[in-house]
Amino acid sequence: MKTYISPAQRPDTETVVAVGSFDGMHLGHQALLARLKERARHYRVPSVVYTFDPPTRVLMQGVEFLSTLPEKLDLLTRYGIDEVVAVPFTTEFAARPKDAFLDDLRTLRPRALVIGEDFHFGKGRAGGLDDLKTVCSDVVALPMHSLGGEDIKSTRIREMLRLGDVEGAARFLGRHYDAQGVVVQGDQLGRTIGYPTANIRVPDGKALPLGVFAAKTITEQGTFGGMANVGYRPTVNGKELRFEVNLFDFSGDLYGQEVQVKFWSFLRGEQRFGGLDELKAQLAHDALTARERLV
Repeated sequence: MKTYISPAQRPDTETVVAVGSFDGMHLGHQALLARLKERARHYRVPSVVYTFDPPTRVLMQGVEFLSTLPEKLDLLTRYGIDEVVAVPFTTEFAARPKDAFLDDLRTLRPRALVIGEDFHFGKGRAGGLDDLKTVCSDVVALPMHSLGGEDIKSTRIREMLRLGDVEGAARFLGRHYDAQGVVVQGDQLGRTIGYPTANIRVPDGKALPLGVFAAKTITEQGTFGGMANVGYRPTVNGKELRFEVNLFDFSGDLYGQEVQVKFWSFLRGEQRFGGLDELKAQLAHDALTARERLV
C-alpha cells in the first residue's frame, strides 16, 4: 500500500476517495471501506483513504486515540486499500477554510467520494455534503452503523475501554482491541513471585483498558497466551500507570522488541492485596481463568 502525507505527492491520476479519521477502524469504518472498494472497482481506479494524523478529536478535544498511525496503516493494508494520504492534523490545518480542503480533494481527482453522513470539514466545520458535490457528482454518504440498536462510534469504544469492557469493544471493532509497544526494563518484581512480566511502553495518548485481562501477545518468537495488567499496582504503592504482560509457557528475552497485545477478556479490576503472597495466590487464580478464556 502506498502512503503519502499530502495529496500533491501522489500521481496525477483518477481515484475514488474515502475521507475520515478512521480511529480504531471499527465496523462502521469497515462498511465505509467496503463501499470505497466497490466504487473503485466500478470506476477501475485506485482506492484512496484520506485521513488525519492524529485523529481530529485527539487534537481538538484531547481524547485518547484507539489507533496509532502505524496501527491504522497496518489495518488499511489488511483491508485491501490501495493508497493512503495521512495528512498531519495541526491547529493550522484545522483552521483552514473549507475551500482549501476542497482543493485538496480536487488534487486527488476523485470519480467518487465516500464519507459518513455526519462528516464536516474546514474551519468551524463549515463544509458539508453540498460542498463535496462541487468536487464530483458521485458522493456516497453512509448512515451511522449500528449493532444491537447502538451506534458504533470511536467515542463509545473509548468508554468501553475505560470500564475494562474489552469484549464490548471487540464487538464494535470486529476484532480484539490491541496495543503495540516496545518492551522496556521494569523493576522485575513479577519474577520474584513466579509471574515475570514484560513492561510495554506505548505511545503517549494510546487508549488502554484498565484492569487485568486474558490476552494474547504476538512476539518475534511467536504468539503466546497470557495475562495483561494495566494499572498503578497499588499493592506495591505504584505511582505511575504500567502496562505489563505475563506470557504463558514462554522463556527468553523480549527487551527492545516491539510486541502486539490483543486484549481477549476482562478478568478483574485492579485491587490492593495484603501482601505479595496474597497477590501471588490471586495471580494463580487469574492464570487458570485466563487459560480457560483463551481456548
